[in-house]
Amino acid sequence: MSDLPKAVAVAPKGKWAGAADVVALDYEGRFLRRKRLIAASGAGFLVDLPEVTNLTGGEAFVLADGRFVEVRPALEPVLVITGDLARLAWHIGNRHTPCQIEPTRLVIRADHVLEGMVRGLGGKVVAAVEPFQPEGGAYGMGRTMGHDHGFGGHSHGPGQFHVHP
Repeated sequence: MSDLPKAVAVAPKGKWAGAADVVALDYEGRFLRRKRLIAASGAGFLVDLPEVTNLTGGEAFVLADGRFVEVRPALEPVLVITGDLARLAWHIGNRHTPCQIEPTRLVIRADHVLEGMVRGLGGKVVAAVEPFQPEGGAYGMGRTMGHDHGFGGHSHGPGQFHVHP
């Protein structure tokens, strides 16, 4: 993989111009540090960032040769939810599920169990395929991760929750 051009930085949305190419990444794919990607043109490149980075779309990978590759949210299967949004959002949040919150709808990734829960709570659910842009963390950026429920544990990222004695 060393013969691939490397993306060594990310230019924030609005802070770059002249994308040479585009890469569409789903929600999970926009959380990365090191990964081989293929742009829309078919050209491969290696993302090799100093730390795990959360991308929302509109940023650009900066290749070592100075080119930019724009990041766009990919289309993915989602559930569009309407109804008593405050009540439904509370139940979705209580299950630690990423949720895109809009004035007239909630959007979550397709999940048959959560679909059944929402319908059981009186919500209306429509399957769709669209970009998924869930709400960020409680302090304005990043992703919602595991958290402590008062049992002495904490999270270092997805799947890395542990308890200290």
